[in-house]
Amino acid sequence: MRFFNTAGPVNCQDHYCLPPLSRFNLPEILTLISQKKYFVLHAPRQSGKTSCLLALRDYLNSQNQHYGLYINVEMGQAAREDVSSAIRAIISGMQRRTEITFPGIVSVDDIKQITLQNTPFDAIGVFFSLLSERLDKPFVLMIDEIDSLVGDTLISVLRQIRAGYDTRPDHFPSSVILCGVRDIRDYRIHSEKNKSIITGGSAFNIKAESLRLGNFTEEETRKLCLEHTKETAQIFQEDALKSIWSLTMGQPWLVNALAYEICFKIEEGKNRENPVTEDLVMEAKERLVQRRETHLDQLVDKLKEERVRRVIEPMLIGEGSPETIPEDDIWYVEDLGLITTRGQLRIANPIYQEIIPRILTYSTQLTITKKPAWYINRAGKLEMNLLLTSFQQFFREHSEIWLDRFAYREAGPQLLLQAFLQRIINGGGQITREYGLGMGRTDLFILWCLPDGMVQRFVIECKVMWGSRETTINKGLAQVTRYADRCGADDVYLLIFDREKKRTWDEKIFTETVEHEGMQVTVFGM
Repeated sequence: MRFFNTAGPVNCQDHYCLPPLSRFNLPEILTLISQKKYFVLHAPRQSGKTSCLLALRDYLNSQNQHYGLYINVEMGQAAREDVSSAIRAIISGMQRRTEITFPGIVSVDDIKQITLQNTPFDAIGVFFSLLSERLDKPFVLMIDEIDSLVGDTLISVLRQIRAGYDTRPDHFPSSVILCGVRDIRDYRIHSEKNKSIITGGSAFNIKAESLRLGNFTEEETRKLCLEHTKETAQIFQEDALKSIWSLTMGQPWLVNALAYEICFKIEEGKNRENPVTEDLVMEAKERLVQRRETHLDQLVDKLKEERVRRVIEPMLIGEGSPETIPEDDIWYVEDLGLITTRGQLRIANPIYQEIIPRILTYSTQLTITKKPAWYINRAGKLEMNLLLTSFQQFFREHSEIWLDRFAYREAGPQLLLQAFLQRIINGGGQITREYGLGMGRTDLFILWCLPDGMVQRFVIECKVMWGSRETTINKGLAQVTRYADRCGADDVYLLIFDREKKRTWDEKIFTETVEHEGMQVTVFGM
């Protein structure tokens, strides 16, 4: 039986899949190839790039005009700045790939001669020339994981390709596709040899286009899920399909991971007589987030990068505008798949939106010693007013120490609150987070499950005080009541963080209840 794939390229015999060649604009790519162009195909990790390249290779080799050769240069990453070792590893890997695709064209002895008679700075070019001259048709070279290479190794590979450009197609690849996570414009390559930073554009100024492999559309997401229904007769309910789309926004790995968790890991979902419901989707989402699967865990390293912090931190706070963030940083973080610039600048999907604050506060959650039982009454209800009163005192006593621990210090108050709440609510409820550039606040929606099957709904809005307290509260009341009305919340809270160091804690700390548009809102100042 086929299954949803979450590791490596798609094989449509083993995996539910969309036809890889349908994932990009094939006529556009064939036009670039016919024009002998060198271009870039990029997309975030685990978006289907390799599957598409392999399918393109097979398509070209089934036609009469070109040959297609796929190579992966990731094996050179381990050598890092050791250019000689990296190039030897890359050439050896290319020979193995060539032997699979074109048996007998380039031998091991040919490789030995190339590496012995040439330097690391021209050996790859010699290999490509040899292959071009021995093939009876122009060939298209697809280089995967190009941005896994670093420093002078990457510079050497790019410049060797550029050096042979004018001899194509008789003595060099007719067309080259560089594939990686980032567009080549975002390469900032540190050259140990030149003691300088070299941009990808200057090292590879023959690039004609940059194409981006997109996420699944809503219809493609539905189609992939229904491949399982065709094979097993297990039904996806309509609200489940909508939930998978809304949680993932079509990110290919997330779609497959959610569906795999539901249909192959959760006991209820493994029974093919049970329909896939929205509740199963939400359970699968929570499992993925809590386990921090490899794909999600990769976000940890990215969030540590300064270029990423400059984009994500203002979004966590809700303050600022895209004009205040360097354009190159926005492009870079979008290429990583963390954000989208379609319409409003925002986090790419709700799962990432939830996992980012959890990752940033993970160690904080573990070291906060509050016990959940203290905030749960005998009927199983969550005493949110008591919980936030406790947080207010906790923030007063410990915030200076705790906020110093955050790499994202400007967003520290919002992150500390979320760590505090996550520690309490884990296992008994869910926190949904809404934040984004220009929102002017961070919104939290908490769903708490009661023993009798009923639920409590809480809305908490966090705002940093700008200007007077009265102005900040009035703006916050208008925002939080709109959000509460949308969520159908039972209890509504507004938290005002005063970052002015000159004011004393006695001036900052207050609690009051205000009625706004028929809703009772409890306001906590701190």
